Amino acid sequence: AALQKLRGTSDLSAELEELLAEEAAVKGQRAKKPWELLQNPAVRWQLLSIVVLSSAMQLCGNDSMYFYAAYVFQEAGIPQDKIPYVVIGTGSCELITSVTCNMIIDYAGRRPLLLGGYIFMAGWAIVFMVALSQQTQISWMPYLSMACIFAYILSFGIGPAGVTGVLPTEIFDQMSRPAAYMICGSLLWFNLFLVGTAFPFIVKSLAHFCYIPFLVVCVCTALYVWFFLPETKGKSFLEISEEFRKRNFRTKTRAGFYKGPEEIKTTTL
Repeated sequence: AALQKLRGTSDLSAELEELLAEEAAVKGQRAKKPWELLQNPAVRWQLLSIVVLSSAMQLCGNDSMYFYAAYVFQEAGIPQDKIPYVVIGTGSCELITSVTCNMIIDYAGRRPLLLGGYIFMAGWAIVFMVALSQQTQISWMPYLSMACIFAYILSFGIGPAGVTGVLPTEIFDQMSRPAAYMICGSLLWFNLFLVGTAFPFIVKSLAHFCYIPFLVVCVCTALYVWFFLPETKGKSFLEISEEFRKRNFRTKTRAGFYKGPEEIKTTTL
């Protein structure tokens, strides 16, 4: 009855079948601790995926854009007393795009949104650094810098901000999800502290090219998503779990082939 009210439909046979199948798959198990996930080879790639994506959420440089926002807006000629409201506008853009992402995620898919977000952020980081370096020489560069700030935040909101929090639910079973979210949350706060502490030193060292480390993070994360993260759109948990199982237990044998866990028991290097 609760599901019918939530979904707005009485036909829940497919969802109930998936719930019962997942319940049967974890029957007799207990909730995992975070350190147990670290020791479990069966969730190696799931864990690596959330570590990479949760870390990239803070290391991609989105929050650092707010560091430059007031300066860029001032150089663009916005009155000093209006700048705080424009900065609030950048935060509103992130909120709106994050909500929009949650509305379209089931249509667009997880991988395209993540890939698009990080690729666009990498592109805007390059343009932003060039615009900052030429800000005092070319009169219209402050406006380009201002556009880059909004574009960077929009790219972050439409992809990484909306998708990253959903993934642990889809790639971990019920017994592992609480521990996975604990790891995600810890990484988010740790990397936020790391960026907040290190960014002033990065600016001092690299000046207008301070976004090079964030550019590297965006490119590396996009490559990881492209090569290693399977699409979860429209798939049941068991189907997603099977894709990761093949990757987790992939071992090269003497014959040069890859075998699953049931074969690895007898013939491995």
